[in-house]
Amino acid sequence: MAASSLLLLMDRNLFARKQNARLEKQNDLGWKLFGKTPVGENSQKDPKKIQKEYEEKAGRPHKPLSPKQNVRKNLDFEPLSTTALILEDRPANLPAKPAEEAQKHRQQYEEMVVQAKKRELKEAQRRKKQLEERCKLEESIGNAVLTWNNEILPNWETMCCSRKVRELWWQGIPPSVRGKVWSLAIGNELNITHELYDICLARAKEKWRSLSTGGAEVECEDAGFSTADREASLELIKLDISRTFPNLCIFQQGGPYHDTLHSILGAYTCYRPDVGYVQGMSFIAAVLILNLDTADAFIAFSNLLNKPCQMAFFRVDHGLMLTYFAAFEVFFEENLPKLFAHFKKNNLTPDIYLIDWIFTLYSKSLPLDLACRVWDVFCRDGEEFLFRTALGILKLFEDILTKMDFIHIAQFLTKLPEDLPSEEFFTSIAAIQIQSRNKKWAQVLTALQKDSREMEKGSPSLKH
Repeated sequence: MAASSLLLLMDRNLFARKQNARLEKQNDLGWKLFGKTPVGENSQKDPKKIQKEYEEKAGRPHKPLSPKQNVRKNLDFEPLSTTALILEDRPANLPAKPAEEAQKHRQQYEEMVVQAKKRELKEAQRRKKQLEERCKLEESIGNAVLTWNNEILPNWETMCCSRKVRELWWQGIPPSVRGKVWSLAIGNELNITHELYDICLARAKEKWRSLSTGGAEVECEDAGFSTADREASLELIKLDISRTFPNLCIFQQGGPYHDTLHSILGAYTCYRPDVGYVQGMSFIAAVLILNLDTADAFIAFSNLLNKPCQMAFFRVDHGLMLTYFAAFEVFFEENLPKLFAHFKKNNLTPDIYLIDWIFTLYSKSLPLDLACRVWDVFCRDGEEFLFRTALGILKLFEDILTKMDFIHIAQFLTKLPEDLPSEEFFTSIAAIQIQSRNKKWAQVLTALQKDSREMEKGSPSLKH
């Protein structure tokens, strides 16, 4: 009985040892799947002994690696740089470089270093030049601000037409005084006050509330216009505000100037119900908002739109618009005869590209900073400069445009390049002569208007 118990105990111990061995083997396999070593295994062996065992299994004797060999070992797997590829010896398992090849590689490396240094020097010089130009520009702007604030603005009536001021004006008005200069140059022939703006805005808000609640028509000076017309105008304003300088985001819903722009456009529809809101107005109002306080922007906006050229376009006076286009073509042919002939050949009329430029005063077509410079001189020279600017654009791109057909010309002029160089652009405008057969813009326009009136008198059918 005791013997059988002893045998049973031995069998159990043997089974337990086999079971443990099997579990340890499975555990080792599990670790090896993840490239790891079971916990505690390394702590039981000396690191040198582990290294020796590994080398015996690999069949290679153990030798400590020199620092150079350590570097080479790394380079065997991944070159550290082009320098390593050129200057270092080849790996031990490859033939050594011939002396000529090694010399050639060294020369190539030295040439690369020289070229890299040249590039660095050129880049450093470019940055230095940029910095000098920026400092020069900032100094120039600072001096101009002092001149405008201390000399010109306090004596506006006597100095605004002087040669010195006109030259300074052409160079661009400093942003800090731009709003003041624009206000003075545009003037206030309509005698609009801040109080009148508040009244127009209050009426506009009342109108919005009435239309949103579906109430009765608001009795005001636009009583002759239907509710549908006013709703359409309000909807158009909403749409155009979100599309005004979308890249700036400041006029979008929730932006800092969204409500201001909406207020000015709404107030204007109450102030001039006979004109109402027309697409393109939002860009003009937005540029003024960026440079003037709200009420002053409304005053400048209303007076600007009251100018003959703007009123002709915004009220869609077809006869007067055609007269402006005809005057433009007189100077187009005078300044750019080759391009003028090309446009005629392709039946490209001025209305295709001029309408958008005039409606937004170039603020939609040109980069904003460049558009503001156009506005600067427009405030100085009036409507004539708008058409001179158009000819300047055509002159700047004359070589490109003469190689295009109707479709491509129309597409190009509708969306001008965004990287227009400012100085080249204004140099091109300066080269345009607004004089034809000793007649200036105003004289040519007046003569064409007279001819148009005489034609209307002689042809009754043109009146209808």
